[in-house]
Amino acid sequence: QVQLVESGGGLVQAGGSLRLSCAVSGRTFSTYATGWFRQAPGKEREFVATIRWTGTYTYYADSVKGRFTISRDNAKSTVYLQMNSLKAEDTAVYYCAASRSGRGSEWSGEYDVWGQGTQVTVSS
Repeated sequence: QVQLVESGGGLVQAGGSLRLSCAVSGRTFSTYATGWFRQAPGKEREFVATIRWTGTYTYYADSVKGRFTISRDNAKSTVYLQMNSLKAEDTAVYYCAASRSGRGSEWSGEYDVWGQGTQVTVSS
């Protein structure tokens, strides 16, 4: 059973940076694809980024492309989301998710396991 715990959220000024971490427990983590999603107040959950289990394929939402970077360290069973040049519209609860398929997808239904979320607030 894979479990996910996010950390690293907080309050930051516009233009600043944060790095989110997602610690994964479970023996088969290295074969899972992982993704980050976010949900702002009053809005639906939206895709942010995904990375395949090999780490060789990544895909980003247009809204974060060039500013955010997803990476993973299978030896540490951790997935990261480096967020630079943050904007007020990036304010949301950020969720880490894992997919058994290993493919990586922007579709939330592809993911089998979700973390509890971490709040990111960007002040303008």
